[in-house]
Amino acid sequence: MNFEEHAGKALLKARGMPVPDGRTVDSPDGAADAANALGGPCIVKAQAPTGKRGKAGGIRPADSPREARAAASNILGMAIDGYRVERLLVERRIAIAAELYAAVLTDPESRGPVVLFSTKGGMEVEEIAAAEPGAMRRIEVDIARGLTAGQASAALSGMDLLGQSDAVAWFLAKLYAAYRALDAELLEINPLALTDDGRLLCLDCKYTMDDSSAGRQAPVAEAGAPERMTALEAEAHEAGLKYIELDGSVGVLANGAGLTMATMDAIAHYGGRPANFLEIGGEAYTKAETALTILLGNPGIRSLLINFCGAFARTDVMAEGVVRAWRKLDPDIPVFFSIHGTGEEEAVALVERELGHRPYDLMDDAVRAAVGAAAS
Repeated sequence: MNFEEHAGKALLKARGMPVPDGRTVDSPDGAADAANALGGPCIVKAQAPTGKRGKAGGIRPADSPREARAAASNILGMAIDGYRVERLLVERRIAIAAELYAAVLTDPESRGPVVLFSTKGGMEVEEIAAAEPGAMRRIEVDIARGLTAGQASAALSGMDLLGQSDAVAWFLAKLYAAYRALDAELLEINPLALTDDGRLLCLDCKYTMDDSSAGRQAPVAEAGAPERMTALEAEAHEAGLKYIELDGSVGVLANGAGLTMATMDAIAHYGGRPANFLEIGGEAYTKAETALTILLGNPGIRSLLINFCGAFARTDVMAEGVVRAWRKLDPDIPVFFSIHGTGEEEAVALVERELGHRPYDLMDDAVRAAVGAAAS
């Protein structure tokens, strides 16, 4: 789950971390009023849960309420990375001595949290690493022990922080604590400003929450940005199905998230491109028609791979749901089955008898056939 900048900053402020004075508004007049209340030069910033807003023209300076109103008029309604801008953050403009970079993220390589810090803020992480490989400090954190300011200070040794090493170390420890408290996958501050008067301020905040924590983080999750969905994804969401639309040509229907992802990987391995993620588990019997309708609504699909593997769930029950839906919808598309596990014999016989398709003995053979059909 992604959060807009203003929502992320509110969470940081509640945890004692420094953010500029600002107001969230949704109209040009609101921007002018906010600029007037702030009492000086300000920045008008598009609110969308994505990066590179500045490059898209979504962040503009204003020296007066009148200029803030004009900037807001230009920004509201913009489309940035597929998001329509409907809110703005108007913040006091800050005199900056240095732009730093700080982030905490879940790192698959170290299998734990990693704190990143650089004196080269304002740039993309990839650009920093490419331009100056030694400019990014990396602190792998033992999740059982956490990160102290002392540990952060040791990691910052030798960096020119304009006499603010202790303040930066304190900030990194607080940022890590916020990452843990907020069940974050990513908490990134870029830039972290070191001001002319020696303060630290979070000039931006990118916060991504682990979706699986939304239940225990309910009050926080309410401030999350609405998920951007295609029409088919929205239809699936309403039906209680987890469907992600991709740009491939091989449709995928499988039971269980792990099997679905493995099927997608196999499609890519054999030179194809999956058109979607869609898993329906043991509910195939009741939701097969809806699932197939959504899959077939993607005009890019040129073949369909149905992969069932049952342990506790019976594959014959799942197959029965799919067969019933297939006969009702009667789609004109090549379909390939792989069925294994509990109820396999009954499921294979049902598909062969009712649809005239013999499921493949090996999943790989079904995948290759589906990839070949989509390419022909």
